[in-house]
Amino acid sequence: ITLTPKFYVALTGTSSLISGLIFIFEWWYFRKYGTSFIEQVSVSHLRPLIGGAENTNSPQATFSATSGENETSRQSLSECKVWRNPLNLFRGAEYSRYTWVTGKEPLTYYDMNLSAQDHQTFFTCETDSVRPSDAVMQKAWRERNPQARIKAAYQALELNNDCATAYVLLAEEEATTIVDAEKYFKQALKAGETIYRKSQHCSSQSPQHEAQFRRDTNVLVYVKRRLAMCARKLGRIKEAVKMMRDLMKEFPLLSVLNIHENLLESLLELQAYADVQAVLAKYDDISLPKSAAICYTAALLKARAVSDRFSPETASRRGLSTAEINAVEAIHRAVEFNPHVPKYLLEMKSLILPPEHILKRGDSEAVAYAFFHLQHWKRIEGALNLLHCTWEGTFRMIPYPLEKGHLFYPYPSCTETADRELLPTFHDVSVYPQKELPFFIHFTAGLCSFTAMLALLTHQFPELMVIFAKAFFGTLLSPLSFMMEKIERLMPTGLWHQLTQI
Repeated sequence: ITLTPKFYVALTGTSSLISGLIFIFEWWYFRKYGTSFIEQVSVSHLRPLIGGAENTNSPQATFSATSGENETSRQSLSECKVWRNPLNLFRGAEYSRYTWVTGKEPLTYYDMNLSAQDHQTFFTCETDSVRPSDAVMQKAWRERNPQARIKAAYQALELNNDCATAYVLLAEEEATTIVDAEKYFKQALKAGETIYRKSQHCSSQSPQHEAQFRRDTNVLVYVKRRLAMCARKLGRIKEAVKMMRDLMKEFPLLSVLNIHENLLESLLELQAYADVQAVLAKYDDISLPKSAAICYTAALLKARAVSDRFSPETASRRGLSTAEINAVEAIHRAVEFNPHVPKYLLEMKSLILPPEHILKRGDSEAVAYAFFHLQHWKRIEGALNLLHCTWEGTFRMIPYPLEKGHLFYPYPSCTETADRELLPTFHDVSVYPQKELPFFIHFTAGLCSFTAMLALLTHQFPELMVIFAKAFFGTLLSPLSFMMEKIERLMPTGLWHQLTQI
């Protein structure tokens, strides 16, 4: 059979098309699910057929597999828990102003939905239906439309002029400046303290009264904290520090609200570094949950002691001093906890407004920390230079793949998905560790390019490519022909004839 050049063009063109389609599908699947489709099919379906899967029909194997899945799911749930941002901005006075100027929405629907759930948890209780104003506010917190929520807050105030939660909603969403928000919060504080004292006396009478007291406590703590944040934003920093300290003394059991992170940021603004160290000594404890604010503030204080005199050239000649080693170790510890922060502090990535919720160790937490603390790093001479020279050294100490951590638990694998839900689409989400492209994407890309080039060359130079193809296959099969000739020479002359007859 004589193969014409058209046959070779059709063959290579079809191969290029098929490999190109496979490449496009592999790339799309990897971008969406983070894994190779071919590898997943090979592991899930082909390996059991070949015999690589173990027999898991026994009750013990089934139980261990089930318990393992449950353990994995529990771990992933704890790793991917989102937290209320302790320094979250005001919707009306800050987020909305950003939208008016840029036309971009800084908050995602998922983030706002989490806030709506928080408000319903903090500001409502079972007995709200008894009081008309609270019943209106219970519906208001569930409204998706901001204007409908504001309208409901005014309706609640018409029914009861001392409805604290109505003032809270107006302060958060209607006030267009921090000054206006503070006025609303002061009215909320006056109403909230009155309601709190009344429910405090009745809290032991019934479970319903206890639930109402818990709700009134939440409202009072929230209002006092936001008033302290207003004072901080308006430059009355000492007043804000006093309000935060008083709040932490009055309600010591509410440490889960992370008010100490607000206090840390305000003390750093005052440059009261001894007080910052005292707060860290209490909250940077092995038994307490960590955060980027805790780890990076500890690193900042250690860096402050040496950063003004630090020089990479000098350190390479004489070695690091004890204080410099402590500072570098503190930076490595902070970077291991959240590896996304340094790029924002060093202004290698652009900042955006922080979300209302953050994922610890994720990009959302890094954005929130850098947004408020970048100025404190800039204020200390040489701190950012020390961070720039040392932060990448962290990754040489962490095992890869990230089966184990060095100072903390292994870095969770679910942060990218959660951060994409929390951060707006116009933000380029930071991913750690960077995912390497699977082998099959490289393979199919190379195969597609190679066959496309062959098709093009065969179409342009058909006679030459036919000669090249014959020469190539002749060279490829020449070792086999050589081996066959050697075998025929070594064997007796009539052996092949006798074997064929048998």
